[in-house]
Amino acid sequence: MTEERKRARLIYNPTSGQEIIKKNIAEVLDVLEDIGYETSAFQTTPEPLSAQKEAERVAKAGFDLIIVAGGDGTINEVVNGVAPLEYRPKLAIIPTGTTNDYARALKIPLGDPVKAAKIIGQNQIIQMDIGRAFGDKYFINIAAAGTLTELTYSVPSEVKTHLGYFAYVAKGIEMFPQTKVRPVKIIHDQGVFEGEVSLIFVALTNSIGGFEQLAPNTKLDDGNFTLILVKTDKLFEMLALLIQALNGGQHVTDVNIEYLKTSKLRLEVLDDEEPFMLNLDGEYGGDTPVELEVCHNHIEFFVNRNEIAAESISAEENELN
Repeated sequence: MTEERKRARLIYNPTSGQEIIKKNIAEVLDVLEDIGYETSAFQTTPEPLSAQKEAERVAKAGFDLIIVAGGDGTINEVVNGVAPLEYRPKLAIIPTGTTNDYARALKIPLGDPVKAAKIIGQNQIIQMDIGRAFGDKYFINIAAAGTLTELTYSVPSEVKTHLGYFAYVAKGIEMFPQTKVRPVKIIHDQGVFEGEVSLIFVALTNSIGGFEQLAPNTKLDDGNFTLILVKTDKLFEMLALLIQALNGGQHVTDVNIEYLKTSKLRLEVLDDEEPFMLNLDGEYGGDTPVELEVCHNHIEFFVNRNEIAAESISAEENELN
C-alpha cells in the first residue's frame, strides 16, 4: 500500500511586489510535488481577508502545509486564519512583497520563488512565537505606534508595487518633521514605564522595515517581545539613533532609548489627544489602549536554519528538525 501524500495549499497574492509569483507558479508547484506534497493553489482576491478565510478553511480541512506567496500583509492574514485554531498546519513563505521583513528574519531567499520553495525540502522548522493584540488579532513581526509607523497606511498599493521600498523611504522623510513625543504608560514584565515617547516598537524578530539591527538580540522563539521606546522627537537625535542602529545596533544603550524584553504589555496614552493608532505588521490594527501578549512557540514555520544566527534561536537544533 502506497503512503498517503501530504497535502499542501499554496495561497498566493498575484499583485504582490512585481507580480513575480505569476511567472513562477508552475515551477513552484513542481518543486512542492517533488518534495512530496500534493499541492493545490489559491489566488487571493480583492475581497477583504481573502487569504485569511482561505487559510482557515484549509486548516479546518486538515491540510499539512500552507505556503504563503506574498508580502508581510499576506503572511499576517494567513497567520490570523490559523492562529486561533486548535490544529494549525505548518507554514512556509515565498516572499514576493515590498519589504519582506518576516522572510528576512527567517533567511528565506528573496526575489526567487523557486529557490524559496526549495527551502521546504531542507525540512528545517522553528516553532515561532507570534503576537496577539486586542485579544483576537495576531501579528508575526511588529506592533508599532507613533507618527512614523503610520506611513505604511498612506502609501498607495500601486505606488508600493512600482517603487517598492523607496516608496516608504520617501514617505518617511516627508513625515519626519511631524513626529512628536506623547506621554504614555506601559506596564510590562519588569515594571512600569511612564514618560514621553515618539515611537514604540514591539518586535518579534530582528527585521523591522528592512533594517535588521533595530532589535539586534531578538530571539524568534523565546516567548518574549523586544520593546523599543524612542524618547525623543528631535530630528538630529533621531537621525543619530538611526545611524547607531545601522552601525551594529549601538542605539540600544543610548539615553534616548528604552530597550527591554517582556512577554506581555499594556500601552495607554496619558494625554487628551487622539489615541495612538497601532500598526500590526504594516497595517492598521486598532487604537490604544491595547494589551499585547506573546503566543509562545505557536506556529511551525519552515526556515533556512543554516543562515539564521544561532543566538536568534532558543531551541537546540535537534529540537527544531
